[in-house]
Amino acid sequence: MRRALLAALMLATAAPAALAQDPMPKITYPQTERGSTVDEQFGVKVADPYRWLENDVRSDEKVRGWVSAQNAVTDQYLATLPGRQVFRDRIKALYNFERFGLPTKKGGKYFYSRNTGLQNQSVLYVRDSLNGEGRVLIDPNAWAKDGATALGGYNPSEDGTKLLYSIQDGGTDWRTLKVKDVATGQDAGDQLEWVRGLGDWMKDGSGFFYTRFPEPPAGQKYQALTLNSKVYFHKLGTPQSADRLVYETPDLPKRGHYASVTDDGRWLVIYTSEGTDNRNEVSLVDLQSADWRPRKLIAGLENDWSVVGNSGTRFVFRTNKDAPRNRIVTMDVAQANAQPVQLIAEDKAVLDGASIIGGVLLADYMVDVKTEVRRYGLDGKPMGAVALPGIGSAGGFGGTPDDPETFFAFTSFATPSTVYRYDARTNQASVWAAPKVAFDPNAFEVRQVFYPSKDGTKVPMYIVHKKGLKGPAPTILYGYGGFNVSLLPSFSPTRIAWMEQGGVIAQPNLRGGGEYGKAWHDAGRLANKQNVFDDMIAAAEYLGKQGIASPKTTVIQGGSNGGLLVGAVINQRPDLFAAALPAVGVMDMTRFDRWTAGRYWVDDYGYPSKQADFATLYKYSPYHNVQSGKAYPAILATTADTDDRVVPGHTFKYTAAIQAADIGDKPHLVRIETRAGHGSGKPTDKIIEEAADLWAFSAQWTGMQVKPVN
Repeated sequence: MRRALLAALMLATAAPAALAQDPMPKITYPQTERGSTVDEQFGVKVADPYRWLENDVRSDEKVRGWVSAQNAVTDQYLATLPGRQVFRDRIKALYNFERFGLPTKKGGKYFYSRNTGLQNQSVLYVRDSLNGEGRVLIDPNAWAKDGATALGGYNPSEDGTKLLYSIQDGGTDWRTLKVKDVATGQDAGDQLEWVRGLGDWMKDGSGFFYTRFPEPPAGQKYQALTLNSKVYFHKLGTPQSADRLVYETPDLPKRGHYASVTDDGRWLVIYTSEGTDNRNEVSLVDLQSADWRPRKLIAGLENDWSVVGNSGTRFVFRTNKDAPRNRIVTMDVAQANAQPVQLIAEDKAVLDGASIIGGVLLADYMVDVKTEVRRYGLDGKPMGAVALPGIGSAGGFGGTPDDPETFFAFTSFATPSTVYRYDARTNQASVWAAPKVAFDPNAFEVRQVFYPSKDGTKVPMYIVHKKGLKGPAPTILYGYGGFNVSLLPSFSPTRIAWMEQGGVIAQPNLRGGGEYGKAWHDAGRLANKQNVFDDMIAAAEYLGKQGIASPKTTVIQGGSNGGLLVGAVINQRPDLFAAALPAVGVMDMTRFDRWTAGRYWVDDYGYPSKQADFATLYKYSPYHNVQSGKAYPAILATTADTDDRVVPGHTFKYTAAIQAADIGDKPHLVRIETRAGHGSGKPTDKIIEEAADLWAFSAQWTGMQVKPVN
């Protein structure tokens, strides 16, 4: 990593003269009706004056009117920002490059996604050979005029003649499953509803296994809790009502089930979990048997178990049992009381995933928030490493145990995703698809630093900007910090547009993530959640001390759990930030478990219904802790009307609270997207428009002088 610029940044202590904001028109917020709802929980009176904003915007005319009024005020304000059109034009130009998804090889055919640049949705292609001519198999751009209906996922049958695929409409997590004949491109009559994933084929192509939920009550499609998942087998050419039930737990309705078929086609592996923690049971179905009776192989939600592969009854698992950073074990499932036998021991690095390709075990490790791929024999003997193009993130390595051909993608902050073909037996990689971009990746510098948090814990952070930049500069401080999710280096055209204007991207790897295994995750959840906020606050303070940014140039950004992070941190330290961008955030910590997937999150947040957990949650809940009398940064919250993961009522109520509070004269707005959800499936044009608005807003409040880029 290059560090030469750090000294220069430390010497620059004065903010540039451009930081003085231009006078902006005074904003008149829509009047939000304030109710009198107060819940008493464990002796605490919890006011919830905007409870009515939890109602579904699609069916509640009053909520729909509020959304329209808020968007009108936000649109009017955003239209005054001088950098908006410049960012829109530049981000559009940066997105306009050909990009490919990882190929899936089945039956000698190669299935892959491709986007010519500005297509709203990537198109699915198929080739009959590795470098053959691709033909369009599915073009979702024709499915909706607004481009908001997406291909949610796809899975070819073993012989490559049929394709199982899912349709995602308007950003919802619900999917519709269909089957296509690969040769003709025609759909079969199969159509399955109330699905949130995809499915896995029987190796003979006669049908597939999938998980579905009961149909929600009328009017609650986007808000009802997802309970009572069941695994079914669908035989091609039959109605969904005739599908064969394979596995359910009616006495434990919160448990979710996911099934996959082993590469040899003999076993159906059923994973059962209840929350977001890496804890699951494993059941096996011998598909050679007539009754398909499930056998509980691993009972109890205590550890994470993931099948890497198998040879007959000898299974290879990745597990965190007795190994917080994961290890590889084997198990003979023919034994009545099968016990794991260690194959590859736990390492200091975190083992993220593994696969068996062409007789070689490939293990994907995370070493100080960078990818390292190691090779092993099936006996566990080390065979060296896979040479990667640089420091960044690599993913993929799917395939089968008897075919050495696989693919992986490599990316970093200034490097768009490049797809490589890899031969596991020769350990040779070659470029399969490389993008051509409208900027110079070598113009940017990427550094990793380790800064102290409040309790002295050293937290890693990536800092990215143009070479030669002097601070304090407008800086996007982006964080997540939860659910064992790791933030690795990745490419974003929108971030390039920000950095081209002299901006900085700072991405700390907060506790609560999975960057250093279970201990790092545990240190940032439940009663330890405040550590996450402290880590983010310390990151902002570090940037200031180093002269990279200042409170007048720092924008805090995060989405979903990261939206919660933004809301909590600006309540605690509003003085550290010029602007805040909370996206699709979990903002009411006393009621999050009442909608859709919210019930899963208790593993990280705790139960609002338990006194000790409630005390912790209520203390940092963004909606309940807005500090009247303090000057807050400018806030542009974002959500979407079809977000059925973190329902938009979270952001609606939070917006009403910050607009009603005495927190200063800077704008406190919400941008509510239509026909969009939590992020997945969002069309390119909506991504560009939203990013331009966020950057123009951030530029206005950090003093960035936005100029056209040639």
